Amino acid sequence: MPVNKLEFPEPYKHEHPSVCDVEEICGEEHITVKQRAADWIAKTVGSWNFIIWQTIIFGAWAALNVSGWFYHWDPYPFVLMNLVLSLQAAYAASIIMISQNREDERDRVRMCHNCMVNEKAEEEIRVVLEHLEAQDRALSVIYEELQSLSEHSRADAGSSRENRLQEDK
Repeated sequence: MPVNKLEFPEPYKHEHPSVCDVEEICGEEHITVKQRAADWIAKTVGSWNFIIWQTIIFGAWAALNVSGWFYHWDPYPFVLMNLVLSLQAAYAASIIMISQNREDERDRVRMCHNCMVNEKAEEEIRVVLEHLEAQDRALSVIYEELQSLSEHSRADAGSSRENRLQEDK
């Protein structure tokens, strides 16, 4: 292939839509008051502050009912405290599940978005590799042309030197 006939692929044209931000799709402005409440409760119930305050409150509850300093509103075996904790667990579990379901939906949207971005990147990488292959072929042709020119110039230089030597004799 002569140097003046080198072939390169057409420049890549971005024909896909631009990549959008996932937060535009499932961001904070798209959630309802109920979903915000579920997220807040899940965040609060899942914190160390909640565990510590709950331990302090129910420890005081048990201590006050066992010691007898005040009226025993919930004597041992603390049936009322068990009822309160059971209700709290039932509601907290449901609310946490609501928050987790919403988080799962956001994760699905992010996963789909990441897949689309990866497909676009794969296509662009393929095009870049095609351009690199064309450049490799072009460099090989140029290198071979330079090698042949170098050999011709050496041969010409050698023959002209021999001619000069013969002329000098």
